Amino acid sequence: MKYVKLGRTGLDVSRLCLGCMSYGEPQRGNHAWTLPEAESRPFIRKALELGINFFDTANVYSDGSSEEIVGRALREFASRDEVVIATKVHGRMRPGPNGAGLSRKAILAEIDASLKRLGTDYVDLYQIHRWDGATPIEETLEALNDVVRAGKARYIGASSMYAWQFARALTLSERHGWARFVTMQNYVNLLYREEEREMLPLCRAEGIGVIPWSPLARGRLTRDWDEATARSETDEFGKTLYRAAVEADRKVVEAVASVAAARGLPRAQVALAWVLQKPGVSAPIVGATKMHHLTDAVAALEVTLSAEETVALEASYVPHPVLGFS
Repeated sequence: MKYVKLGRTGLDVSRLCLGCMSYGEPQRGNHAWTLPEAESRPFIRKALELGINFFDTANVYSDGSSEEIVGRALREFASRDEVVIATKVHGRMRPGPNGAGLSRKAILAEIDASLKRLGTDYVDLYQIHRWDGATPIEETLEALNDVVRAGKARYIGASSMYAWQFARALTLSERHGWARFVTMQNYVNLLYREEEREMLPLCRAEGIGVIPWSPLARGRLTRDWDEATARSETDEFGKTLYRAAVEADRKVVEAVASVAAARGLPRAQVALAWVLQKPGVSAPIVGATKMHHLTDAVAALEVTLSAEETVALEASYVPHPVLGFS
């Protein structure tokens, strides 16, 4: 395993982060395809054995059960000081006017609830899952600063939003002397490259660690375009991400298959290697529901794509509508 500093922080993280949305009780929340606890634990253990020390979840994943499963597994399989735990806040956790969002009330309630579910005194990275247009960003940033000052989070991060929103948040934090976002968790893969226009250059300029979600496009880059899975058939949010440029996307998937075949590699390694080679990317967030998902991801760290292969992979891409912000 390779390790990098997370942005400009002194925190060392594995070059891959294990995304834990796949681990949760199927009867809780909106993801019927998740793995229950008994089936999830071997993946968390294997990730640790492979050298992954960075784990990402969210309060909203499977109605909190992802945090519970991840927390119990990490307490049993690893020392707290050896792992980097990231979670997120924003989504609806209960009915009522204050059951979601990024108000001070919501943030201070949800950090305590996440810590309880995770079974830890602090998280290493506390992220806003989305931008909350109904709450002043100053209120959100001050509340997050108080979470850090209280020792409940070591660092704070953000997820998919417009670059101007992120720039504004960074400026306000500096102006007020508040804890500053150190990471951006955004949507980056061969089927969605719009972040290359503004967000990725901004992150490089500001020393922000980039931890892309869905680097394999929810598995679409790893199989034939028309091949379905249980997740692809039931993942309603995922379906919204691949409607705008079907024919161009299909050609990109075919290009991945062609490069992978020529190299004698699984498609997942080729698609992930492309993300890993993007300037400024710290640690793509990979999901795993089969053991080869983990071993393929680690193997991708050793794959270097040639300039010609990169051109072939990127040639069919067309501009996409902005996606993933809701």
